[in-house]
Amino acid sequence: MENILSKKDLPQALESVATPCYLYDFDILCATLAAIRREVPENDPSYRVHYAIKANGNPRLVKEIARYGFGADCVSGGEVKLALESGIPAERIVYAGVGKTDAEIEFAISEGIGCLNVESLPELEVINEIAGKLGKKADIALRVNPDIDAHTHEYITTGLEENKFGINLPLLPGVIKRMKEMENITFRGIHMHIGSQVLNMEPYALQCERAMQIQEMFEKEGLTVESINVGGGLGIDYDAPEANPVPDFKAYFDTFRRNMKLREGQTLHFELGRAIVAQCGSLLARVLYVKEGVSRKYVILDAGMTELIRPALYGAHHVIRNLTSTSEQSDTYDVVGPVCESSDCFAKGEVLPVTHRGDLIAIRSAGAYGEAMSSGYNCRSLRPAIFVE
Repeated sequence: MENILSKKDLPQALESVATPCYLYDFDILCATLAAIRREVPENDPSYRVHYAIKANGNPRLVKEIARYGFGADCVSGGEVKLALESGIPAERIVYAGVGKTDAEIEFAISEGIGCLNVESLPELEVINEIAGKLGKKADIALRVNPDIDAHTHEYITTGLEENKFGINLPLLPGVIKRMKEMENITFRGIHMHIGSQVLNMEPYALQCERAMQIQEMFEKEGLTVESINVGGGLGIDYDAPEANPVPDFKAYFDTFRRNMKLREGQTLHFELGRAIVAQCGSLLARVLYVKEGVSRKYVILDAGMTELIRPALYGAHHVIRNLTSTSEQSDTYDVVGPVCESSDCFAKGEVLPVTHRGDLIAIRSAGAYGEAMSSGYNCRSLRPAIFVE
């Protein structure tokens, strides 16, 4: 059964909420979706927005996103299934990923999804073979590495030549030649992605320039590029989530409008994930202990890297709020979790109101890559998510 709270009842309801859990604010989610729709109306003939389900696959969130008419960007067969079950039409689903299994490829082709974004020649050969066995033609796009540095964390940079994703530019002519020989493939377009948590628009402008250059390579081979998929990666304000709950979608889409010259009838596809769901979600936790060290104080929470792995994995920082302390004094703490790993730390040297056992803590901007990357390490279990409307 879903836990749904009204905003007017929220302060009192939070006093008894079981933690750790995720709290999703539908007002922020809907404001974010509406902001995208102002820039890209659903009936826009050129621009198509797909939600990157890997950011958060909570079914209730995905259904709300589907209600606004967005497509889905998937990286597994499970995500394709979730998109379909959430009401996203098959033709609005694109499917990337370097390691698609035979069963996943067969499922995607059988369901008639919009496009398989192909990341290597061996994958292309398998798709051609499976489509032939099914008596179908598979609609595909080739994912090309644009070799653009998005100046983000090395673990979330995806467009460099040495990344595992996509086809490197020097290898592209050979892949095109082999693809043209395949009978069960229908070429639709090109796909590229430069990274994640990108806040500077300059890499996107460069991506537009590179995309047009790559498009010319295909056209010289006699291929029509019906669609260009530029991925996603738009970042959010992790430092001031309350002040900036909705990303600057106008600057983002305007960058492509200025720099990407589409051919007549061509479509430009976007795969936004973090930018859609990050700010609507918080991780709620309670303070188990305040531990005095020799030179440091530790706030030990009942939530850890099993609920939000970004700080341990990327060294990321999320704003941390003490929702229940009434102290006018502050102190400095290392905020840590209970998991048996030294990396289970949310922040070092965090300034908070004087904090005590039982205080309720909110870790902001956890709507993306929080619940989606959670685990049962240490045999830990998670409470059901709470939705605020």
